[in-house]
Amino acid sequence: MTIDFSATRALFEIPEGVIYLDGNSLGPLPRAVPARVARTIGAEWGEMLITAWNRAGWMDLPERLGARIGRLIGAEPGSVTLGDTLSVKVFQLLSAALDMRCERRVILSDSGNFPSDLYVAQGLTGMLGPGYELRVAPPEEIEDALDDSVAVLMLTEVDYRTGRRHDMRRLTRAAHHHGALALWDLAHSAGAVPVDLAGCNVDFAAGCTYKYLNAGPGAPAFVYVAPRHAGRIRPALSGWLGHAAPFAFEPQYRPAPGVARMRVGTPPVIQLAALEAALELWEGVEMAEIRAASLVLADRFIAAVEAACPALRLVTPRDPAQRGSQVSFAHPEGYAIMQALIARGVIGDFRAPDILRFGITPLYIGAAEIDRAAAILAEVMAGRLWDAPEYRARARVT
Repeated sequence: MTIDFSATRALFEIPEGVIYLDGNSLGPLPRAVPARVARTIGAEWGEMLITAWNRAGWMDLPERLGARIGRLIGAEPGSVTLGDTLSVKVFQLLSAALDMRCERRVILSDSGNFPSDLYVAQGLTGMLGPGYELRVAPPEEIEDALDDSVAVLMLTEVDYRTGRRHDMRRLTRAAHHHGALALWDLAHSAGAVPVDLAGCNVDFAAGCTYKYLNAGPGAPAFVYVAPRHAGRIRPALSGWLGHAAPFAFEPQYRPAPGVARMRVGTPPVIQLAALEAALELWEGVEMAEIRAASLVLADRFIAAVEAACPALRLVTPRDPAQRGSQVSFAHPEGYAIMQALIARGVIGDFRAPDILRFGITPLYIGAAEIDRAAAILAEVMAGRLWDAPEYRARARVT
């Protein structure tokens, strides 16, 4: 089935005159979301009150929507659920992995990983005590850093700053060769690039739903556990909805079967309703088509920017196989340049120390937007339009 991208663009609420290249940080509002959320608030919460947990199927949302996300990430049926934040899910998975490899005490990650994942690992190893260690290597040296002391390899598939993409299949195989488990953060992968968790024999994965899946700010994370592990993992953070019988209110924890034991607290129903509406956009969409369109647009943007803006340095890999669905350039005045772009209707974002990021999302971005964004960036650079006090004042969110 060939995707009609002009039709999918019409399904998003993007302000007139705005070119939105920041879906890798926060996806835009799908037009179907407000009505779905309003129904949840009015017809379900308002009219059904607490009976909506049963009558409206609120309690089943994490598994129901997990199954739909599972299709986008190549997961086996029944292996994905939702709830809490990505950092919470990373903590749960890391603790479970260390428990499964209790004779080992090393978490291996790379220096390009998202800081929150590293912070979680630092906190967990510190809590567990002497001997536990987070070991960090440069991204290109991860395979060489693997050895028989590593309990779990924790990587984000697509680097949040540069867009560099790890080879999931190769690195998972390398981890297994050394007896380690493989945990993948899919924050910049789900909805952006084809992912095949089952085919790559991944052990654990987690990701967020507010970027390429467009579920809105604060939307819950998803978590994946390979079926071969689901019956024996013991996450250190156990909650009542991960219990085998939550409403039995037993004083001792008994894990629910399968991935459901990764649930912790009460599902965020209103946010899950937004996600449910957002996921409707993906029905019938093949990730291979999204990927092909993304690469064409990214190459177009890179060529246009490099031709007109020699002061910007490309930091995203040129090889399509080695990058995700974003393009990043570096410049010492990156923050001010991005603010000047935003003031002119081109919304990307900045990541310290000097990275301008541009998300390439074919569902609502086409060649016309790419060309116009590159032209505006060229104007900003040629006229030094970024060199103004109002563009240098740092906001809390960059």
